[in-house]
Amino acid sequence: MKIAIAQLNPTIGDLRGNADRVLAAAQSACDDDACLLLTPELSICGYPPRDLLLDPSFIDAMEVAVRDLAERLPSGIAALVGLAVRNPDASRRGGKGLFNSIALLRGGKLERVFHKRLLPTYDVFDENRYFEAAPDVADVENNIFMLETGGGEALKIGVTICEDLWNDDAFWGKRLYRCNPIADLAVAGVDAIVNLSASPYTLRKQHLREAMLRNAATRYDLPIFYANQVGGNDDLVFDGNSVAIDRSGEVASRAAHCQTDALIVTLDPEANLLETGSIAPYPDDENQEVWDALVLGVRDYARKCGFTKAVLGLSGGIDSTLVAAIAAEALGAENVLGILMSSPYTSQASVDDAIALADRLGIQTQNLPIVPMMDGFDRSLDDMFAGTEPGVAEENIQSRIRGTLLMAVANKFGHLLLSTGNKSEMAVGYCTLYGDMNGGLSAISDVPKTRVYALCEWFNRSRDQEILPRNILEKPPSAELRPDQRDSDSLPDYDTLDDILDRLVHQHQSAEGIIDAGHDRTTVERITAMVKRAEFKRRQSAPGLKITDRAFGTGWRMPIAARRTQVSAPSLSAPDRA
Repeated sequence: MKIAIAQLNPTIGDLRGNADRVLAAAQSACDDDACLLLTPELSICGYPPRDLLLDPSFIDAMEVAVRDLAERLPSGIAALVGLAVRNPDASRRGGKGLFNSIALLRGGKLERVFHKRLLPTYDVFDENRYFEAAPDVADVENNIFMLETGGGEALKIGVTICEDLWNDDAFWGKRLYRCNPIADLAVAGVDAIVNLSASPYTLRKQHLREAMLRNAATRYDLPIFYANQVGGNDDLVFDGNSVAIDRSGEVASRAAHCQTDALIVTLDPEANLLETGSIAPYPDDENQEVWDALVLGVRDYARKCGFTKAVLGLSGGIDSTLVAAIAAEALGAENVLGILMSSPYTSQASVDDAIALADRLGIQTQNLPIVPMMDGFDRSLDDMFAGTEPGVAEENIQSRIRGTLLMAVANKFGHLLLSTGNKSEMAVGYCTLYGDMNGGLSAISDVPKTRVYALCEWFNRSRDQEILPRNILEKPPSAELRPDQRDSDSLPDYDTLDDILDRLVHQHQSAEGIIDAGHDRTTVERITAMVKRAEFKRRQSAPGLKITDRAFGTGWRMPIAARRTQVSAPSLSAPDRA
């Protein structure tokens, strides 16, 4: 028998459109003589639907879409599709009103429904908010169906949903949940396991997934078919990389990274993977992997929100350079507009670099000098600011003028405004609310500054030419808000800063632990205080694409008004841009 995996890119809430995508995949799989089609988790509504699930009419419409899809499927093929279904016992037992489920569509009907057993509630996941887990003591046969081989025999197929795979203590060394659905299905004597997933991208996550799948396949002597969602949905990017793993733990087939794709894998009556499908390569270079995810995230955010063109501030700095390159690839260079907004402190070199970059990328530019508006603000504030020295307030006015101009262009022409701040800046608040933080999407807000440089270097190498000007990659970074300003005036060098931030944000190390690792105490205390103090800025920032396991997005839940650990005076007097 042949089993097909459809690596789909759903639009959240587009029930008919998503069902049509499943139907097209089923028709193609049927042409290849597949008898079963696998689709991602919640494939009918898209993942994550979040509070759309609180609307009863949305749940009703989902069931209608699935039943209609069942009637439209080609004969001879069964399909597993994801949807949310009501929990009939919720009112009696005080449980949640929905299950995260998989429907088996066969013979023109919705034949069976299988429920997810393990519900993640960490990082970006909040499934306990909406769903009831299938009971631990449920008859495991409720997650098994028979699939005819075509030779008069049938195989027992065990059905799991995403997190159901991620609780094997032999692999993790511990369990987050009481049960292990994979072990239960193996004891029940299934011949193969299928898993329908919506697993978001983070750097090198596919290596972890495949290691986990190989461990499960060899431990339980079972082939595993893993169908993952692909595409960008708000801050989350789903990278696909669906795989079929044979019972010896080898990758029999792999779908493409960050692209829609389809796999056809042959399974014999003894549940051996005999004929492998295509094995798409996985990027060897981390920067290629990240680049693909960022391009996909920008492209889908624009497309799914109805934008065809983007605008960004083009300063001649490294961050806007990277975002311009991402936007040009995601949307087409002809659909990207870079706005130059020079001030008295903007160097001619920065202007020249920005123009050279735009020419090499093929994007359009417009020059909107901000000097007249700076003069107007100075006149308006002259009396109130009399007797004070120019400082952060005046610097931030420049940034807010630029932010206002960019928003005006975005509003006037219906462009998506891309914010260009990186993760290092977002972490410590080295950014301006209602200024450079303006935007509909923050494309690189989860990319540390050191990775920004690495991505730009990789980009030029991968194109075998210097598209991103060398001068931009080599000059000292500066906001150019005052004469001879450098980022190093306010921050440690970025290698040091990013290592401190990685230990603090990702590894959850204490200040003392970071100091013990070799960092200067004063610097660590100052950066720690800046990270805490900047929470109010991050709360008001544009959505940013998540590429790490600890992004400043839906998975980051820090209080703003909280008692903070007291630090030494030098920490509190550090320069900051409000």
